[in-house]
Amino acid sequence: METTVLKKIWLSPPHMGTNEEAYVKEAFETNWIAPLGPNVQKFEKSIEEFVGNNVHAACLSSGTAAIHLGLQLLGVGIGDEVLCQSFTFAASANPITYLGASPIFIDSEEETWNISPELLEKAIKDRLATGKKPKALVAVHLYGMPYKVDEVHAIAQKYDIPIIEDSAEALGSSYKGFNCGSLGDIGILSFNGNKIITTSGGGAMLCKDKELKEKAVFLATQARDNAPHYQHSQIGHNYRMSNVLAGIGRGQMEVLKDRVEARRRNFEFYTEQLSDIPGITFSKEPQGSYSNRWLTCILTPSFEDRERIRKALDNENIESRPLWKPMHAQPVFENAISYVNGVSEDLFEKGLCLPSGSSLEVEDLERVCHIVKNELK
Repeated sequence: METTVLKKIWLSPPHMGTNEEAYVKEAFETNWIAPLGPNVQKFEKSIEEFVGNNVHAACLSSGTAAIHLGLQLLGVGIGDEVLCQSFTFAASANPITYLGASPIFIDSEEETWNISPELLEKAIKDRLATGKKPKALVAVHLYGMPYKVDEVHAIAQKYDIPIIEDSAEALGSSYKGFNCGSLGDIGILSFNGNKIITTSGGGAMLCKDKELKEKAVFLATQARDNAPHYQHSQIGHNYRMSNVLAGIGRGQMEVLKDRVEARRRNFEFYTEQLSDIPGITFSKEPQGSYSNRWLTCILTPSFEDRERIRKALDNENIESRPLWKPMHAQPVFENAISYVNGVSEDLFEKGLCLPSGSSLEVEDLERVCHIVKNELK
């Protein structure tokens, strides 16, 4: 007797357009199989044109590499302290430690789930009182929802602290008409396989200063001096994106707006179907914010409810995932200084990311909603 295998529904799978394969083929036909070439240049240009606000883009091997380079370019080094949103993926915080600096974790506010301006200023004042002025701030647009840009940036400017704007999840999101990635001193993007567009693996660093972009590219290509032989006056990295993967990125940029619209439609479907269930809530867009809705996230009444839904979805071959576990609660950062208010821990306990891929069909969404409703009826 044959066993019926239910169709797998992934949380956020890659979704190719029409021209990615042609651009990759072009790289092979011209033998540009290297971390430089026409696809890299054209991918960077397409990012710059989309994000706007006079940004310059450097395509790199990952969003993590972009944060690492960004912090390095801001002068972060051994013994420094860097303020960092706690409710995020580890890649926002890990590069701080690569440079011998220490992360200072800041909890979230309830509206956008991002860094709390109130706790941010408290942390800065406390660190200044100890004689340690934070060297930089890593603020994150979580799940594509812009953080409170006006409040956070006003505090950072007040104390003259530069901002790394972690837009790894927020390509296509905007704040008061300006695209995420163009708002901080340095912006970063991720093109990991689960992001709204992907190059399989990759990222980009964004900045307003062309010379800073050129410095990033220099450091990302092993910091080779201009000499006929291999000469190095600085320590560099092997962080540049390959021309092959940039070909995928070129094709993905052509369908980015469609991908954002599809993700937002998923969110609207879920809210229409699930908002009436007692205890189920969704994050709302504050005035001036536009989210790409990279992932649709729900808050359930309790940890037990969240786990019951997650396991029921898993039993039906549907991938879902708890919200990020806060960095201040991670074993690897147990000794880090943190300023907490309980918001991110509560979100982690009750929150669940639902399947949000831009290729989902209506029947897929209905299947997910049926299970959620059944578990909480």
